[in-house]
Amino acid sequence: MDEETIFYISVTFLISAIGIFGLGGFGSLAIAGILFIIFTWIMILIINYADFLVFPLVTRIFKLRTIPAKNYYIPPAQSCIIKNVNGIYYAVGYITANVYNYVFSAERPDTDDIEMLSGGPEKWERIIMNVRFPFKYHLITAAEDIQQYREDLEARRGAIEFQLSKEMMVSNPSQMAIDDFQRRINVLQARIDKLSTGERPINSIMYIETTAFGVSEKAAIDSLEDQVHQLQTVFNSFNLSISRVVGRELYLLFKFNYVVPPTVQAMKKVLHEQS
Repeated sequence: MDEETIFYISVTFLISAIGIFGLGGFGSLAIAGILFIIFTWIMILIINYADFLVFPLVTRIFKLRTIPAKNYYIPPAQSCIIKNVNGIYYAVGYITANVYNYVFSAERPDTDDIEMLSGGPEKWERIIMNVRFPFKYHLITAAEDIQQYREDLEARRGAIEFQLSKEMMVSNPSQMAIDDFQRRINVLQARIDKLSTGERPINSIMYIETTAFGVSEKAAIDSLEDQVHQLQTVFNSFNLSISRVVGRELYLLFKFNYVVPPTVQAMKKVLHEQS
């Protein structure tokens, strides 16, 4: 769940609570309102985590397979894609790996970011030398719509300002937290200001694909788990936030081998929860 969604849900929850307790006191209307809010939050959490928690749980319990394409299937665990070719099983897995965050030209990157970028080629060579199996590093990119991106930035800024105001209202506020919120607000404001100069932001999806094989489905999946773990280990040298792709997003990445997202909006929805 992104910061914009959290902000809107928090405001809605606050307004609803004020209305319920202000108009209904603690009577039956207030109780009904509280139950409705609890039910709403439960449904939001279920929907938000349906892709990579609820859906795999259901398929695992009922031992359901998903067919993403002819001669391919996704096992109940929803962690990979399997293909059987003449008795040999091939298992395909994906992990997210966004190496470089987009930085506006007028922003000054942190020293750590500069060092990471300058050392990138050498680290990449070490990764290649330490990985004993093939893998694909995918990059899908597109320019953002300026107006929509501005609205997203303003919503994120509003969410952080809301968190900052809550922190400043506590009896013993943390100066470290306040400084962090103010720094994040300043960065977002700098990006908003740069949009007026005509600079257009870029959105990208980066992910790694690897394939393992075995004489049985279990053997292929076990081998894939080892390869994914090794990739997660070696790519940690880039200080990446590595996430295993499971559930519905697994099927979406598999489709990218044939068709890339037709619009920026469609691309932004991919890996939105796990990235």
